[in-house]
Parts: sequence; structure tokens; C-alpha cells
Amino acid sequence: MIKKCLFPAAGYGTRFLPATKAMPKEMLPIVNKPLIQYGVEEALQAGLKQIAVVTGRNKRAIEDHFDINYEMEHQINGTDKEQYLTGVRSLISQCTFSYTRQIQMKGLGHAILTGRTLIGDEAFAVVLADDLCINTEGDGVLEQMIKLYKQFRCSIVAIQEVPLEDTAKYGVISGEMIRDDVYRVHSMVEKPKPEDAPSNLAIIGRYILTPDIFDLIEQTEPGKGGEIQITDALMKQAQDGCVIAYKFKGQRFDCGSVEGYIDATNFCYENLYKQGE
Repeated sequence: MIKKCLFPAAGYGTRFLPATKAMPKEMLPIVNKPLIQYGVEEALQAGLKQIAVVTGRNKRAIEDHFDINYEMEHQINGTDKEQYLTGVRSLISQCTFSYTRQIQMKGLGHAILTGRTLIGDEAFAVVLADDLCINTEGDGVLEQMIKLYKQFRCSIVAIQEVPLEDTAKYGVISGEMIRDDVYRVHSMVEKPKPEDAPSNLAIIGRYILTPDIFDLIEQTEPGKGGEIQITDALMKQAQDGCVIAYKFKGQRFDCGSVEGYIDATNFCYENLYKQGE
């Protein structure tokens, strides 16, 4: 039903300078895999095999990663090192990858709109690769959201509770609780001060979006920082009662911050790498 997953990957990653001066932040390794590979694996687990990536300058490494490196692979062919390529080879064989470039950085809403040429007129998922989401006890976050989409058939945002003093880092929702983990969104505020936040339910980097979002983004005026915010376009959908917020099962690491990146590395080393996954 949903076949495509969009990865906005054009940002500069300035919080990780100088490491990201010449390397995409999406290629930062968590143990032995780049961030974006975890995201593509999550998409494939949810049945999304058409991967669309919005890139920018100095992002060629992403395209090269999801491709065959004939010289290197020839050198390790038949050795015990070949096993390290099993995961990415599986993704390359099962998924198709398409790319378009965002010429100017004008916010997440603009990045998603740039991906319209790759998505077309159908519902799709969005993954922000520097939000690493892992559920070691069941379905991945996207798979959970795909199942929810089959029930509600509307746009869905993943949310988690955050300390009230951190609301200025996120889009924050308020709404009507439908069940313990599902809310019908009434309003969204982009990066509110703690005293202005409608709740402590913050949107993180997983979305299911219906195709009308593209027209709504086009009609959205730039917001904070002169950027086109996806929350503003989603708010227009919410006014028609068609946005659901989902408190997902699993853990989320903000790998756009050094602290979150280190926490993710430690967690993945202990719970995935050492277990042979």
C-alpha cells in the first residue's frame, strides 16, 4: 500500500563539524554501519523498497554507499572480510534508490517538497536518518506506523515525551487521546519555548504523509529562521482532522547531537553488534 520512503539528507550537519565538513552526517558510523543504512533497513523491514533520497552538495558518499564498489569487492572476494558487506548488499538487491538534489537549504518542509518528483501522487514515509529508532522487542517504528496507517488512512507523526525544558528543540503537538499511544492532533507548534508549549509530546523524525501534503507545503509561508516547516503544512491537515500522532514503541537516539550519537553507539554495540545483528 505504501511503497516509498523519503530520506531528506541535504543538511550540513553543522553540530558535528569538523567531521561533517566533507562527509555527510548521514554517513556517520554507529559502530560499523552509517546512520542512513539503519534507516533504510527500518524502511525495508516495513515493506518499503523504493528509497528516495533528497541530497545536496558533498553528499555523493550516500549514493556510493548504496552501490557496488567493484575494485574493493574484488579485493576482498573470497576472504572472511566479505561477510561485512552482507547487510548492505542485501539492501542493494532488494531496494531501488533514486536521488534528487535540494539546491538551497530552506527547511524540512522544502526538502520534502523537493522529493515530490521522486514520490509522485501517493502516500509515503519519511525518515530523518539522524533520528535513530530501534525496537529490539518487536516491529520497527516505521512498521508500527504503517500498520496504524492501514487503520486511519491519514498522515501520522511519531512522537515521544520530552522534558518540558527541551520543547524548543522540537515540533510539539496537542490533541485528543484516542488510546494510550494515539492522539488526534489539534495543533502543532514549531520549537516553542517551554512556557508556550501546548504539551511535552514532541515530533521525532518518522512520518507517514498523504500526497496532498505537497500542495500544502507549496502554500506554506516560511516560518522560524526563514525555513518552510513541515509542521505548518501538517497543521493545515490537522485542521481537517486528518493527522494522527503516535507514541511509538522502542528507543530513539538524537544522533544529530554528540551525546545522543555516543548513546546510540554504546547501545548498538551492546545490543546489536555483540549479538551478531
